[in-house]
Amino acid sequence: MSGIKVMITGATGMVGEGVLFECLQNSKVSEVLIVNRRHYEMQHPKLKELIVSDFFQLKQFSDNIKNYDACFFCAGVTSIGKKEPEYTKLTYDTTLAFANALVEVNNNMVFTYVSGAQTDSSEKGRVMWARVKGKTENDLAKLGFKAEYNFRPGIMQPFPEQKNWKPVVKFLIKVIKVFVPKSVLSMQEVGNAMINAATIGYAKNVLEVKDIKQLAKG
Repeated sequence: MSGIKVMITGATGMVGEGVLFECLQNSKVSEVLIVNRRHYEMQHPKLKELIVSDFFQLKQFSDNIKNYDACFFCAGVTSIGKKEPEYTKLTYDTTLAFANALVEVNNNMVFTYVSGAQTDSSEKGRVMWARVKGKTENDLAKLGFKAEYNFRPGIMQPFPEQKNWKPVVKFLIKVIKVFVPKSVLSMQEVGNAMINAATIGYAKNVLEVKDIKQLAKG
């Protein structure tokens, strides 16, 4: 079976699960390894799972992660209720530790990071989460991967069969589609864009909603 071999984090969340669904049905992908802190209940001929309870310890699994063409890093946490040091550890420190472990065993990999709309590339703005995400984007780009992309999606519409999403998303999508329909992405578009980033590339390494839509078309 030809195609790229991809690694996905965050399959137990909405974005990672949606990207996983697209990868499993996409003929450009031959194998998917989901790296999770806890088990994700699914069986598929393409699918493998690696349980890593602490992403800071990924180096211990170097033999399991070295033969992949791309990593789609979709894991993340909300900043609500968190102070900057805690959010920085969970977002910046965790992501960079994971990425460093990958680049050490395979720098010919394409790394895609799911950031967010309004991320602050200057790292100097007033919004805490946006500064932290901006620093994460900036430092990932320096690691030496074959290519590194930062996705900044807004609201995303899940696959109908997804289970890891909150009902409030459906309400938000209806409202946003009325006022700013071009800002809504489907999870199929996000997944397709990540696959195309790994296979054909893109001129920018920071992708806003319009870039993701464009790249999804190939």
